[in-house]
Amino acid sequence: MKFFRYRRPSLKTILGVTRAKKQLNKALGINKVMAPFRWWPNQKRRLKRQLGYESPLGRLIRHGLPRPGGCVIVVAAGITSLVSVCCYWLS
Repeated sequence: MKFFRYRRPSLKTILGVTRAKKQLNKALGINKVMAPFRWWPNQKRRLKRQLGYESPLGRLIRHGLPRPGGCVIVVAAGITSLVSVCCYWLS
């Protein structure tokens, strides 16, 4: 497991509930029964992977160039509006 993750694991994952459910589904044969219903999503994922949809270049094409301080601008605008509302109420 990586030391730094993009997303933190859920509580169920940490407690092992997810793994136990997966093992139970496999033991009961539910995965085999549900396999035909997962065929199309698997094909879409495979095609996107072959085309490089999730590659760094594909993400760059989809999302555009990263903007410096993109999140900082949103936070600064929120704080500014909050301060202006507080000043309005106090006056």
